[in-house]
Amino acid sequence: MKVMISEGAKGFVAYVAKKDLEEPVVAMEKPGMWGGWARLGNGWIFQMPAYDAPPALPITVEARRLTDREE
Repeated sequence: MKVMISEGAKGFVAYVAKKDLEEPVVAMEKPGMWGGWARLGNGWIFQMPAYDAPPALPITVEARRLTDREE
């Protein structure tokens, strides 16, 4: 699923265009988010791609959604 990641005043923000959903990132497996999972404010969890160096934001990435329920 395509997810746009940007940085807001309180941390990372994710926008999922397919669902017209914008939510803050409330938890991350790894500092800086890349290469682990990221949990959004609505409970969705995405597996984020790994990068050797953190990419410039905003960036649109292909992330796999690990949760299967709509909240």
